[in-house]
This record gives sequence, C-alpha cells and structure tokens, in this order.
Amino acid sequence: MQRYGQIIKIKKEKEAEYKALHKKPSKGVCEMIKQCNIQNYSIYLFGEFLFAYFEYVGKDFKADMQKMANDSNTQQWWKLTDPCQISLGKAGEKWLDMEEVFHLD
Repeated sequence: MQRYGQIIKIKKEKEAEYKALHKKPSKGVCEMIKQCNIQNYSIYLFGEFLFAYFEYVGKDFKADMQKMANDSNTQQWWKLTDPCQISLGKAGEKWLDMEEVFHLD
C-alpha cells in the first residue's frame, strides 16, 4: 500500500460550490475511485488550500489513473470540479503530490 498526500488551491468564490458537489458526488465517481485501487480517500480544506489523502493498493498506479481519466463519469465530474481549483504547478497539472516526511502506524 502506498500513501499519497496531494495539494491544490481552491478559488475562494467557488468554495461553497465545491463543498456542495462533494456532499453528493456524481454517479459512478466514487465507484471508479475504488475500482482504481484507491481507498481511505479524504479531502480537507485549510484556508485557500485543499489537501487530499488516499491509499493506493493496486500494482500499476499509472494504469489505474489512466483508467480513471478515461471514464466518462469521471470526465463529467472533473468538468464540474476543475473550475473550482487552481493548480500550484505547471499549466495542465492538477493536484500535486506532497512528500511524506513522517508516518506512525
């Protein structure tokens, strides 16, 4: 199992919309996340930043992320959520991976 922490910025004027979207995710989105071997997935809001944590239990992260990106339900979901976010990376990048510096089981 591999733990991931990711970060992205939220547009302040889109915060309420983003929260509302996540109270009732679009059909099939959560199921696809699970099919792509992601578990224990959470998103936290701190000021103008969103922090995501999840655990990947598959064998090929890149292939699973491509599977998710190819899913039509996920694509529609991202059309709703992407306008709420501001990447902290280069153009075209979304969530950025963070370095884990400590973990205690």
